[in-house]
Amino acid sequence: MIDQHFRDQVLAWSQQPPSGPVPSAARQTLDALFTAQLRSRHVDFAARELQKQGRAFYTISSAGHEANAAVALALRPSDPALLHYRSGAFFAARAGQVAGSAIDDLLLSHMCGVDDPISGGRHKVIGHPDLAIIPQTSTIASHLPRALGVAFTIGRTRTRWPRDAVVVTSFGDASANHSTATGAFNAAGYLSHQGVPLPLLFVCEDNGIGISVRTPAGWTARSLASHPAIDYHFADGSDPDETLRVCHEVVASIRERRRPAILHLKTVRFLGHAGSDAEIAYRSSKEIAADHPLDPLLGTARALILAGVDPADVAARYEDVRREVAEAATSLPVTHLATPAEVMAPLVATSADEVAKAATLSAGRDRRLHVHGNLPEEGPPLTLAQSINAALTDLMAYDDSTLVFGEDVGVKGGVYGVTRGLRKRFGASRVFDTLLDEQTILGVALGAGVSGALPIPEIQYLAYLHNAEDQLRGEAASLRFFSNGQFQNPMVVRIAGLAYQRGFGGHFHNDNSVAVLRDIPGLILGVPSCAAEAPRMLRTMAALARVEGRVCVLLEPIALYHSRDVVDGDGGLLASYAAPEAWEPIAELGRTTLYADGAAVDTLVITFGNGVHLSRRAVHQAGVPADVLDLRWLSPLPVEEMCAHAARYSRVVVADETRHSGGVAEGIVAALVDAGYDGTITRLNSEDTFIPLGPGAATVLLSEDQIVAALRG
Repeated sequence: MIDQHFRDQVLAWSQQPPSGPVPSAARQTLDALFTAQLRSRHVDFAARELQKQGRAFYTISSAGHEANAAVALALRPSDPALLHYRSGAFFAARAGQVAGSAIDDLLLSHMCGVDDPISGGRHKVIGHPDLAIIPQTSTIASHLPRALGVAFTIGRTRTRWPRDAVVVTSFGDASANHSTATGAFNAAGYLSHQGVPLPLLFVCEDNGIGISVRTPAGWTARSLASHPAIDYHFADGSDPDETLRVCHEVVASIRERRRPAILHLKTVRFLGHAGSDAEIAYRSSKEIAADHPLDPLLGTARALILAGVDPADVAARYEDVRREVAEAATSLPVTHLATPAEVMAPLVATSADEVAKAATLSAGRDRRLHVHGNLPEEGPPLTLAQSINAALTDLMAYDDSTLVFGEDVGVKGGVYGVTRGLRKRFGASRVFDTLLDEQTILGVALGAGVSGALPIPEIQYLAYLHNAEDQLRGEAASLRFFSNGQFQNPMVVRIAGLAYQRGFGGHFHNDNSVAVLRDIPGLILGVPSCAAEAPRMLRTMAALARVEGRVCVLLEPIALYHSRDVVDGDGGLLASYAAPEAWEPIAELGRTTLYADGAAVDTLVITFGNGVHLSRRAVHQAGVPADVLDLRWLSPLPVEEMCAHAARYSRVVVADETRHSGGVAEGIVAALVDAGYDGTITRLNSEDTFIPLGPGAATVLLSEDQIVAALRG
């Protein structure tokens, strides 16, 4: 056992002191390193005992990885950190830099106590609002794109970090093989190759094993050293003198040169993968014991003794910290989350009045500085694409920390021209093209948002989101939850999507699947159906992001971008632009739009997106009086307004362009039934299929004829 091995070795050194050169690291630095390592190690021991007692619930330990405390000591407490889950010693070292012990915080995190200062009892998380440690729950390096985004944002716009900050992110050797990690390395090298400042330190904590699978010998070093335009450094975590020296050198280089680097930190893993892991099932006793001499705590103890510390004092410090941790584990009052409301509080917290004010923007800015000629409200009615462009212009003019980026959005102005002219108006530092990688696009948004900017990234097509959706689910939407609302990554993600493009597409460009977005807790999803709705929805999302830190998605129907008419020649999809200061000062979230001719009718069509256009045409064609309700918001559904409208009709037709299974209609019908609606409900959906290229698409998508038949039936 590593505990007994440490004590036996220090006792042996008491009888025969170790030999070797006196470490070059200052005694004060070695003391700080050892203190952090001891606190982390004994918290790990205590967590195992607390788990046996039913008082701790997550026991992935930092034992063997305590060399990462040297990384913390090389950095400043204000340098943002996004850390691997084996970073207890890093946390303890940074807490020590600001005169904290970290013991209570780490124990409360293991015990899911509501007084845990980062998660409020929701998870064992390495993070702290006062230590610039952004909490992560990632186990597969999915936090690396966010770390890249933080580093990319520093110096590009105002942020919460010092302008000379260095960003650090850590991960394991097995996670270094994950596509998310390799994407982040590639993006970092891509930027560095172009001379873009990127003060980012990747720390690979290499213990040679991922759960039970060994990493091939030499692979990690060869792989990490191969990334172009990223400096590579190695340190043996069992040698504190080498580790401290390398850490200080690499951090100083990044801080001065603003160039990314990888630190390959050799570690060992003690106590198995987690508390439930029987390591002996895949590692021999001899192999496990062979790692004991590589214990980073032994390395630091040896360095202290070589620097003149009595071995008896080293042993005493070890036991003193054990007692300190044990006393804390016994005396800490621990309360757990007890109600659904307590658990969900960070997801549902709202500031409606502040959002309403922010949604109106500011009448004080000279908007003419950012347009050539007339303001948009002084010109002719706009299409959906033009109205979004005008709204983006206003948002960027209002807040100079607003960033617009994605594939082709800068020079070209977007595949459909939606961002045309923004780069000329606001410059390449605020409107820029990215490399072709949706994980990186969303990661940059995550990093920019948590740093204090308002990112508005574009995903070029809805189908392209699916290879990066965990950046929204596992990283973006979860941050408020796992930080108890103390960290947030506001963003408004624009996605061109849905179907009904003619002569172009196939399933990559006609994707009608939104289930993954509606299934993410706390995410706001809206779909504008015309030029009149898009600007106010976009402003509302920006306000929700700024004020509440919300993750918002505006799903823009491609087929309606440049459409003008509901019925041929009527211009029914065009709208005059409402200036920000003229807009009604209320938050739009949860509001619907009713298209009614004022006559008494008994049928209501509930729909959204392309379905609004199809339904209004169908009503005209069917010759059957019916009103059309545009939901606009798909997550959360505007249940209160929807059900209040439906109650006035004896028949509801739900026209849903998404798929029959997992489509939006399922939620609509369930909400109506839950509310006690007692009329007739007819549900129309697209088929459960990918959408083919060519005329076959019309056979599987919700059609105008289907809606007509339902109205007449």
